[in-house]
Amino acid sequence: MSWSDRAAIACAALAVAATLSFPGPALSAAPPTVAVADFDYVDTSGEVKDQSAAHKARVAHFVELVRADLGKQGDFRVMPLACAEPPCTPINMHPDDFIAAGRHSGARFVVYGGIHKMSTLIQWADIELLDLQDNKVLLKRTVTFRGDTDEAFSRAAAFVGGTVKDAIGKQ
Repeated sequence: MSWSDRAAIACAALAVAATLSFPGPALSAAPPTVAVADFDYVDTSGEVKDQSAAHKARVAHFVELVRADLGKQGDFRVMPLACAEPPCTPINMHPDDFIAAGRHSGARFVVYGGIHKMSTLIQWADIELLDLQDNKVLLKRTVTFRGDTDEAFSRAAAFVGGTVKDAIGKQ
């Protein structure tokens, strides 16, 4: 085999190696999977009027808004979190059962927390993000928001969705 034949073979091998190293447009990876658990709600405001039904509906809507925010634009694949006795929250369930439900959902991440109405105007949302693959809490944050209206809960849910996206994006 002549030198020029060997050089041609070497160039062809380098071209193949370069093609394998730089495959061109990247194939899109599957979006991260996340489950958003139900949220607990506690009202210690001392208000006379019983608002438990309205609060239950607002918290359920809050969770749905967080799920929708995470799922929009295909950023994340939102998985259902099922448990034997809803609501599926760490307070309502044994911690091992809660983790097992998260793993059973197929999600890598689980968002959970609760909302505490402290006064007529102030509510706190405690948010945690658990990475089931690495067995660690990635985010633990308290978000305060003013008001006890659908709009206040919606704004808080949008903020929480963005905060969770940012935390997962840093992984």
